[in-house]
Amino acid sequence: MTARLMKILLPLLLGLLCQEPQAQGCPAGCQCNQPQIVFCIARKGTTVPSDVPPDTADLYVFENGITTLDSGSFVGLPALQLLDLSQNQITTLHGGVFQPLANLSNLDLSSNQLQEITNETFRGLRLLERLYLSHNRIHHIQADAFDTLESLLELKLEDNQLQALPPLPLPRLLLLDLSHNRIPALEAGTFGMSNIESLKLAGLGLRQLDEELFLGLRNLHELDISENQLEGAPEVLRGLRGLTRLNLAGNARITQLLPEDLQGLANLQVLDLSNLSLQGLPRDFFSRFPRLREVTAARNPFNCVCQLSWFGQWARESRVMLWSSDETRCHFPPKNAGKLLQHLDYADFGCPATTTTATTARPSTLWPTPPRTSLSPAEPSSQTPTAAPSGGEGPGPLSATAPTGSTGPQRKDCLAHACLNGGTCRPGAWHRLECLCPDGFSGPRCEAKAERPTLPPPPTRLPARVSRLGIEQVSATSLRVKLKNYTQTKAQLKGIRLTYRNLSGPDKRPVTLSLPATLSDYTVTQLRPNATYSICIGPLGGARGPDAEEACGEARTAPSARYNHAPVTQTKEGNLPLMIVPALAALLLGVLAAAGAMYCLRRRGARDKGRGQLGAEAGPMELGGVKAPLEDAGPKLPEGVGVPPGGSECEVPLMHYTAGNNNRAPAPKPSYF
Repeated sequence: MTARLMKILLPLLLGLLCQEPQAQGCPAGCQCNQPQIVFCIARKGTTVPSDVPPDTADLYVFENGITTLDSGSFVGLPALQLLDLSQNQITTLHGGVFQPLANLSNLDLSSNQLQEITNETFRGLRLLERLYLSHNRIHHIQADAFDTLESLLELKLEDNQLQALPPLPLPRLLLLDLSHNRIPALEAGTFGMSNIESLKLAGLGLRQLDEELFLGLRNLHELDISENQLEGAPEVLRGLRGLTRLNLAGNARITQLLPEDLQGLANLQVLDLSNLSLQGLPRDFFSRFPRLREVTAARNPFNCVCQLSWFGQWARESRVMLWSSDETRCHFPPKNAGKLLQHLDYADFGCPATTTTATTARPSTLWPTPPRTSLSPAEPSSQTPTAAPSGGEGPGPLSATAPTGSTGPQRKDCLAHACLNGGTCRPGAWHRLECLCPDGFSGPRCEAKAERPTLPPPPTRLPARVSRLGIEQVSATSLRVKLKNYTQTKAQLKGIRLTYRNLSGPDKRPVTLSLPATLSDYTVTQLRPNATYSICIGPLGGARGPDAEEACGEARTAPSARYNHAPVTQTKEGNLPLMIVPALAALLLGVLAAAGAMYCLRRRGARDKGRGQLGAEAGPMELGGVKAPLEDAGPKLPEGVGVPPGGSECEVPLMHYTAGNNNRAPAPKPSYF
């Protein structure tokens, strides 16, 4: 929450500190620092500003309280290409209201109160490429509403009240999001857009998918059918050979998945199986997807018995990233309940160590099993002794025949005392009788005493560690841990897991903290004076290979005669202490505010002394879409943010990456284009 708040406050703060006199003709309550870009954010008014400059290319009028759009709202704006009207209170769109915007390519009407889309709503928008209508109350779309949108690339209709779909004659469409409407069934031929790449059908209440539903979608790469009521993987998935991302999460009726359920998806790279009712997965399930790189299997009731013993080793050693590994846990049996599946070894699943076919039980031993020896009835062994060892009798003759398939050691063909030293007589291959010798004896009749072999010591599993961790003494109750050298050696570090324990006191239980990867050092507080502490840091999450190495060190706090501090308590792994993030955010905000104010004052002072006006004004930003997403590459700032060429170094546009987000996920995503 703090990070999202900072994304909004920092640009706003710097913009206010560095704000120049508004451009001539800029509407009241708006920002026009960027040429051809007008930001009217949180401006209170029920209508669109009437005095927008005619050369405006991008107009942001979101969260203004607008209730009405009339036919003259956008007259005189022929150059407008991007219009953001999200997070207002618009209930109705009159026919032809957008007709003056012949060059409009991006239109965002999400998070309003629209109820119907008519055939006249988007008349004239032949160049429109992205249309966002999500988070409204739309329950009806007339049959010809999208007929003129021949250039449309993205259409987002999620979180509405649609019960049926109109025809979608959109030959260029690449993304269609219908998630979280009320469409319980989709008939064959519903999707006639042959070029579509991303199709999102989450939360529609689907119980099955028609076998010909995706017929003709030869370019489909991403399919989201999560949060429905499917009882298994639909057979229609087997024909989607180009699919790279598949989301089945939240279909709680799916209790079993077999390798053949997803047969033919050899190009699959991302698979989400979370929130199903899976108790296990077949051993070779993921081997069908050679290009797989990300898997999510969290919040399933896994039964951690022998059939699932392969999963832990696979998760640790494969190159596939297991997301939400801290929520991928065992539910059964009781001895494994709540344990992380990724951390369990083969022995933890209760599997038998070995399987033998011996006719009599043999004690477990570290000695290697001697090879079986066989005797031909016609050719007695020359090594057979003539007398039995102490306490035994001489060997008797063996039977000349042994029927195939006989396994019992008490057959009439095996005379008593044929095998010495407790050996067992049994039929072997080629109708020969053989002696199965006990440990420590060998020979055709187990007459020779075997020497005990010298076995190598078992390998020692050493913990993966890197160079010693740098720790400094700060006070009697705190130690400073240097994190910078560790974080610089990690390519993709999501966060840092810091664990410390008191080696001097009786309570040596570890305390674990989760820290952001951006810290250069961290001070561990509330320690005991004159005590030795062991501190280790490692990556947070499912890192593997060199990135999974830890760094450890020991240090002693200073002695103190008097001290008063709160007791050390256990911290649940994965929860950052409540004061760390707010403190860092406040400190960073203060520093940036001070630095920005000082810098802007210096620039203004320099201009007042005769440096003259700035040379060239900043060029327009390339936004690459309104706000939304096909890929999850992480948030990016548009080109031009920061220091526009020749423009004021303090100009920071008030972008709204967190406000009016078109996705259900809280974090914003960049545009696909």
